[in-house]
Amino acid sequence: MDNKPAPMDLPTPNKLVEEEDDDSMLNNKKLGGIKTMPFILANEICDRFASSGFHSNMITYLTQELNMPLVQASNTLTNFGGTASFTPLIGALIADSFAGRFWTITVGSIIYELGLVSITLSAVLPSLRPPPCPTQQNCQEASTFQLWILYISLLLTSLGTGGIRPCVVTFAADQFGSDKMITGRSKKWNFFNWYYFSMGLATLTALTVVVYVQENVGWGWGLGIPTIAMIVSIIAFVIGSPLYKKIEPGGSPLIRLAQVIVAAFKKRKETAPENPKLLYQNKELDAAISLHGRLVHTDQYKWLDKAAVVTESESVSSNPPNLWRLVTVHRVEELKTIIRMLPIWAAGILLVTSSSHLHSFVIQQARTMDRHLSKSFEIPPASLSIFGILTTLSGLVLYERLFVPLARRFTGHPSGVTCLQRMGIGFVINIVATIVSSFIEIKRKSVAAHHNLLDDPKAIVPISVFWLVPQFCLHGIAEVFMSVGHLEFLYDQSPESMRSTAAALYWTAISMGNYIGTLLVSLVHKYTGENSNWLPDRNLNRGKLEYYYWLVSGIQVLNLIYYIICAYLYTYKPLEEVTEEEEEDGEFNGKKISEKGVELTVNETA
Repeated sequence: MDNKPAPMDLPTPNKLVEEEDDDSMLNNKKLGGIKTMPFILANEICDRFASSGFHSNMITYLTQELNMPLVQASNTLTNFGGTASFTPLIGALIADSFAGRFWTITVGSIIYELGLVSITLSAVLPSLRPPPCPTQQNCQEASTFQLWILYISLLLTSLGTGGIRPCVVTFAADQFGSDKMITGRSKKWNFFNWYYFSMGLATLTALTVVVYVQENVGWGWGLGIPTIAMIVSIIAFVIGSPLYKKIEPGGSPLIRLAQVIVAAFKKRKETAPENPKLLYQNKELDAAISLHGRLVHTDQYKWLDKAAVVTESESVSSNPPNLWRLVTVHRVEELKTIIRMLPIWAAGILLVTSSSHLHSFVIQQARTMDRHLSKSFEIPPASLSIFGILTTLSGLVLYERLFVPLARRFTGHPSGVTCLQRMGIGFVINIVATIVSSFIEIKRKSVAAHHNLLDDPKAIVPISVFWLVPQFCLHGIAEVFMSVGHLEFLYDQSPESMRSTAAALYWTAISMGNYIGTLLVSLVHKYTGENSNWLPDRNLNRGKLEYYYWLVSGIQVLNLIYYIICAYLYTYKPLEEVTEEEEEDGEFNGKKISEKGVELTVNETA
């Protein structure tokens, strides 16, 4: 094919529409900003308070109130946790395609509230749960009808979560505009650290107040308080509506990705030009999906570049192209960016697999240990998570104030370390935490054996529950590095118009990890025998929980090796960034920015 230079920037009609869009953008700039944060964070804090209060001690509700066996209860929560982490992908596609983030969050919150109301009613009405079983032996389990009430409640909360999780953090980030302000290049306090810090405070409050009410007052109020908190979150979010910057959805991202693949396939026999400047560019066509800069051509996956090859018949047309035959370089690079992100994203799946059931098992361990803080007060088992939350909260502050400045001296990176390096540190700490968990379980059982308590599942082993604190603290430190780094990576490296979908990928990894974790626990429970089962249904003292911890530690080590290889080979997305002053002037000297801080001058005229 003759790849002669052709008019690469095809015009689009209707200058009047462009002027209206400029006025709309000017008005949009007056919206958003820090003034919206009280409403958005109030919504998310109340939502996180509700969800943490609801889920943190649910294993106790299922085993003590509904009389479920431990493995069945743990698998039930993990399965619905997996569903709640998968539905954000659907919610993100809805938000990015046509509904927008504001309405997706609002509708999702209402559905979540319906689920909370349902399970609160099941806790209040005796007919919706089986008779009490204080001895936890030969208990009457919940009937099919009672289980269906539970499943419907959990399903509603899972569906509601799909509208909330992928959109809240990206909607809040939208209020600040450019990526610089979000990722911390212009602000000392990283936005994602702020977000995680606020959520940690909400979770900490739930784990202390709500769990205490559940254990000492009753499950009616214990589930009723989160239900009320969720109503408050919806009201707070809707009240702030006039202040929000609401970015219009740019159309289905899946359709755009499909158009690139189809166009590249149709032109598979064409030859891509040596000079990437000859590929198709159209600023007006990409304006809605590149508000803060277009993606720059990269040399990876060059066969996809054929989707942007301009043929002779296309070069003479003045109309917008058929996007199933010709797409812009920016849209090709969107697909390339997603492909590059997937291996890093996948590394989070096995991490979740290895830790998906740890919380449930630790609560059961704590229930067998001495939990007295004084002669009259016992710490609820589920409230032990506060040590992990406190570590995360203090760790976020220390990370920003001490770790980043210290690391910056050695690396020269504005954030101290890259997102990938931050995640890698989190992987290592998580492995250490799991190994520590195994040794603590060995210690707990040795004390139980010394006092001849191995055959009494309800006995309190004379060992302090605070032996479990080190593993919570280590997991909290791992959260500072891994979870925040993972979320920041997905937001920063994803295409601008797909950030809700990218945030949903974070939860989808959790979903897949939870499902694989359920499979792992089920296989371990099934094939480790009845007499020496690693994960027994009732008597944890006769189990081999430490073997399970060693198994998942090994899985994490293999996953770490995979992650290091993927991180070493990863190429950061190059972006043509535009400042607000240059946007207003209409001309800019773009800078090709990578996450590593490399800047290459790209002279452009808008």
